[in-house]
Amino acid sequence: MKIATFNINGIKARIEALPRWLDAANPDVVLLQEIKSIDENFPRELFEDRGYNVETHGQKSFNGVAILSKLPLEDVTRGLPGDDEDEQARYIEATVMGDTQAVRLCGLYLPNGNPVPGPKYDYKLAWMERLRQRAIALLAEETPFLMAGDYNIIPQAEDAKRPDAWRDDALFRLESRTAFRRLQNLGLTEAFRVRSLVPGHYSFWDYQAGAWNKDDGIRIDHFLLSPNCADLMTDCQIDKAVRGEEKPSDHVPVWVDLVA
Repeated sequence: MKIATFNINGIKARIEALPRWLDAANPDVVLLQEIKSIDENFPRELFEDRGYNVETHGQKSFNGVAILSKLPLEDVTRGLPGDDEDEQARYIEATVMGDTQAVRLCGLYLPNGNPVPGPKYDYKLAWMERLRQRAIALLAEETPFLMAGDYNIIPQAEDAKRPDAWRDDALFRLESRTAFRRLQNLGLTEAFRVRSLVPGHYSFWDYQAGAWNKDDGIRIDHFLLSPNCADLMTDCQIDKAVRGEEKPSDHVPVWVDLVA
């Protein structure tokens, strides 16, 4: 089962690039972020014609998450528990049924948090604590699960070409990295770092200042796997080349393979 996460930075802007990548990479499931579309305007037919079931949790012009799956999806829920007043469309869950195993998918678009300090950073940290509480609840259910998406977290210095440039940014502040580590320390596996421990691997390059040509990137799109999900993983890769194609997102897909 090949499961990918991809911040597409707007479905309208990626209306050609996303199908092109899907046709080439052929993932079984894709967790999308920043669709920037209300549910009614999402071009479902474009993906249904490719054999994907489509579930969205949209919002006009901002945020928005979705799941595309060639496999059956069950028990779809929208919104991260813990704050009934949170109206931002940043989280979607569903259970995907594989050949031998069900896996709970948690697709997330974690808040950026800038500027720091301020209410946006407070919201980011509170959101991360809600995510940790959700992970605790899922661990108690003992179903294999993964939490994947744009975390807007640079976990360590090796995950940025120029870490010093990010020292005071919400993505790399100590409080942010500590919150990410607290989530991991529940027993979750950061999938890509099982595959590679070396620096120089990124999933985001800004559109400004020639970042892509300079390979001036950061790694902020992650998979965290529960222990029984990590046991199913055989690979995790970043599709870096997608960033160099026509009309790309500023993020690229990251994917895992599971025996499920």
